[in-house]
Amino acid sequence: MTSTSNPRELRAELESLTTEAFRPELADIDQLPTLDIARLMNGEDATVPASVVERLPEIAAAIDAVAERMARGGRLIYAGAGTPGRLGVLDASECPPTFNTDPEQVVGLIAGGPGAMITSVEGAEDSAELARSDLDALRLIAADTVVGISASGRTPYAIAAVEHARGLGALTIGLACNADSALAAAAEHGIEVVVGPELLTGSTRLKAGTAQKLVLNMLSTITMIRLGKTYGNLMVDVRASNEKLRARSRRIVALATGASDEEIERALSATDGEVKNAILALLADVDGPTAARLLDDSDGHLRAALAAAAR
Repeated sequence: MTSTSNPRELRAELESLTTEAFRPELADIDQLPTLDIARLMNGEDATVPASVVERLPEIAAAIDAVAERMARGGRLIYAGAGTPGRLGVLDASECPPTFNTDPEQVVGLIAGGPGAMITSVEGAEDSAELARSDLDALRLIAADTVVGISASGRTPYAIAAVEHARGLGALTIGLACNADSALAAAAEHGIEVVVGPELLTGSTRLKAGTAQKLVLNMLSTITMIRLGKTYGNLMVDVRASNEKLRARSRRIVALATGASDEEIERALSATDGEVKNAILALLADVDGPTAARLLDDSDGHLRAALAAAAR
């Protein structure tokens, strides 16, 4: 599907989308008791994970491709408009505190710029040129990955971002919530999570937004697992930027090592508060600089560093 500026053609195009379908059985929803509406909405939301399950092979293949690129110094870049753009920015912004990534390693682009996170920017989602200029400002390289996100799968900004990135040799992923979408077709990895018509006609911040959030959680989290940002299910690269996270850091070291509070404090002090380094220092019985060297030689993978220390 391609976008059109003809109002009649655009209306026909939207009416053909599953995410825009009208559900006559819900036409009187505004007259129901609040609890009944809440039950209906919760029931709708409960169907989303099953739709994601159907796309797990495609999601896993995309993640492996992203991780391979990021291991070579590439970035993960999300591009979308409206709700999908906001979800991309949200996922990107949560990576530095969770995985101690550089803020430029996972990036969220939203049509219309940062201001569009709060206020709709007229016409931004329809601008292919804006997508190209936003990506050019990042100086894309072949090791980068660009994920276009669009519930409809027809948003010009997301499609143009994927097409431009692919033309520059970057890995591309198209995440949509309609089948046979232009966005998925434009990308190397197309992921179409079809969640069906929304509770409120065309309000894709609901089920479609939930589906996109679930998939983005997988893309970033499992990629970081593949990159050695975790040890088991422990966030060993967490950045301790406040008291809660400092307490979590100590708990992670305790769970990974079984060490006493005193030993943990000494290890964290010797490794400048780096959780992964402190765990290695305790488990391998090495000093801070040696732990740092072993991790550097192992590309940050704690299990590999522990194996190297044991040799």
